[in-house]
Amino acid sequence: MRIVLYIWRQPHRDAPGRMVRYEVAKVNPDMSFLEMLDVLNEELMNRGEDPVAFDHDCREGICGSCGFMINGVAHGPLPGTTVCQLHMRHFRDGDVLYLEPWRARAFPVIKDLVVDRSAFDRIIAAGGYISVNTGSAPDGNAILIPKEIAERAMDAAACIGCGACVAACPNASASLFVGAKIAHLGLLPQGQPERYRRALNMVAQMTQEGFGSCTNIGACEAVCPKNIKLEVIARMNRDFLVASWRARREARVEGFG
Repeated sequence: MRIVLYIWRQPHRDAPGRMVRYEVAKVNPDMSFLEMLDVLNEELMNRGEDPVAFDHDCREGICGSCGFMINGVAHGPLPGTTVCQLHMRHFRDGDVLYLEPWRARAFPVIKDLVVDRSAFDRIIAAGGYISVNTGSAPDGNAILIPKEIAERAMDAAACIGCGACVAACPNASASLFVGAKIAHLGLLPQGQPERYRRALNMVAQMTQEGFGSCTNIGACEAVCPKNIKLEVIARMNRDFLVASWRARREARVEGFG
């Protein structure tokens, strides 16, 4: 196979970027998309040129490190798939592909296809955890959880924080990511003590990071490689409203006291 690539090249955050044309010949259909880029980078380095920078780590669709736009679609044309698990057999000989980094103010470009996603880390630090000291690990059956609740929590916990939802959203909203993190803890008994404070703090941090608001377009769900459902956003909004009401009520009580 022969693939033509137009790749966004940007030396660093403050430099202007541009699309550069490359051609990769003899592409094996069994290669993953990232392996195809590895071949391109080997050719570039052999010619003394700067290789294309892109994020990757496990290359097993688990870590969430990889990700960029392929012909305007986050992670490419195959639903429920990360870039590292997208194989070249899903393209045709002579295809022209445009590769761009995630586009969001909260995800500034570091170099080429690499963006700074540390905003997600700060959102997690704001409340995406359970701070109960349990000592050694409790027995798995110590707290009984209904099967339906356990499955919904595990579905939300599947989020790998890749950022595709932000890149696909016309508002650059992180609501699917934040909703998934709030839902998977808030559904479980262990997450109940901090449930509403968690929602209040994480949504506040999301806003502070510069992400946009959700307008229920659904593009985030469509490109999510782990098929996270929009229902997690509804749960986030519900918990946030309850938390806001509680905070105002407590403020009024303290004011009268």
